[in-house]
Amino acid sequence: MSAAIRVVPSRAARAVNLLKTVQYTHPPSCPCHSNPGYHQNQTRSAVSRYNDRTSRRNYATPQDTSQLKEYAFEMAASSVRFGPGVTQEVGMDIANLNLSGTVAVVTDSTVEKLDAMRQVRESLDREGIKYKIFNKVKVEPKDYSVKEAIDWARTTGDYSVYLAVGGGSVIDTAKLMNLYSVYKDADFMDFVNAPLGKGRPVDRKLHPLIAVPTTAGTGSETTGTAIFDLVAKKSKTGIAHRNLKPYLGICDPLNTRTMPSAVKASSGLDVLCHALESYTAIPFNERTPRPTNPILRPAYQGANPISDIFSLNALRQTVKYLPRSVKDPEDVEAQTEMLLAATLAGVGFGNAGVHLCHGMSYPISSQNIASYKHAGYDVPHPIIPHGVSVAVTAPAVFKFTAASNPTRHLAAAEAFGVDISNVKRESAGEVLAEAIAKFLADLGDQPAGLKALGFGREHVEQLVEGTIPQARVLMLAPGLAKELQAEREQLGRLFESALEH
Repeated sequence: MSAAIRVVPSRAARAVNLLKTVQYTHPPSCPCHSNPGYHQNQTRSAVSRYNDRTSRRNYATPQDTSQLKEYAFEMAASSVRFGPGVTQEVGMDIANLNLSGTVAVVTDSTVEKLDAMRQVRESLDREGIKYKIFNKVKVEPKDYSVKEAIDWARTTGDYSVYLAVGGGSVIDTAKLMNLYSVYKDADFMDFVNAPLGKGRPVDRKLHPLIAVPTTAGTGSETTGTAIFDLVAKKSKTGIAHRNLKPYLGICDPLNTRTMPSAVKASSGLDVLCHALESYTAIPFNERTPRPTNPILRPAYQGANPISDIFSLNALRQTVKYLPRSVKDPEDVEAQTEMLLAATLAGVGFGNAGVHLCHGMSYPISSQNIASYKHAGYDVPHPIIPHGVSVAVTAPAVFKFTAASNPTRHLAAAEAFGVDISNVKRESAGEVLAEAIAKFLADLGDQPAGLKALGFGREHVEQLVEGTIPQARVLMLAPGLAKELQAEREQLGRLFESALEH
């Protein structure tokens, strides 16, 4: 028998073997370039965890398509430019579009006098851009004020670009001016969210809309949603479609310096609830029905792995920076971080959606039984600011929704600084509710329940009736009954719980 021959590995082979040894024993932090066994042994992904909650269909059996659950989610958001002083670039942005025609500048009578509008005018003038200004936007828009703006857009020129300079009311109004100037023959209720309106999808390309927010709250510069009061129904509603979203959001922290303290607080509470509601909404793959065409997939889809990242970060930033922003107008860091939080939350809820706090807020602010006027708002009429109407029910709402997902509610409580290490899952709702109530009390000048806004038990029924039509957001509420009478009873108990906190 011949002697065995030992082949000495080449230098290259030895190098490869050494690299394999290092790779297995000291994998790099990047999972894609580490141990090849990673993908077989890793902690299960966020998408997989969501998919666990969706039943698998194994056979090609006939199904009722109206009962099919969603299987996908989409992410849509405006391009965003963020930084102090970026307002001065807006003229160049519009020039770069190479569009003929006039620019419609949309604002309100207060913002028109502020530095943000001065910067806009100077930037447009430098580029030689023709523009007309509409300055009659109403804070917390009513359907009649929106119709006035639409009529102006339809009749005063052929506008190729819309430029909104102001808070959420201004940006939302500009979205609707843009929409109805393209659909010139459409009836106002055609696009209004069902069941109050027809819920017609936006199937045409709109004009470019550039949004320059002057408040840190709505996140409207990133979303395809526009909200207004439907006066005859004594409730808020809106229009929501991805095609409504701005082409560009110009987020300039210098523009939020002029916000009064009360406006900062209310706007910031809107951010807080955007983040909380989108993070705790039903998962996207629990939503029904599954759209039969992608154009029918709603903007508000339910919690999803990408929105979660934006929403949870926005929540943490709001808890940290809103109290500082409200108490110290010279705290530039806090003002800047709150504007960023508003934008982050806008991306989060703009794709995941909101639920009970917002759905219940619409009749609160539109009915305003006692003609309440919130301190610090310089307007000639009663007003329950949007952020106030949203936050006032938050302790009751999240105490109710916690049973659907205690882990998420505990994570939210942790963002408020609560030590959750020894908190039982069944206590998640109570712990989060207490954390929110304390945050509101510490912030100052916030109503400690609906009673402080003039509502009593005798008003609960009409508040419930004003909430029922908000199907677009109620469908995302965890734990809310599908059967109408049971839903009414649950909402009634929630409003009663929100009378005081």
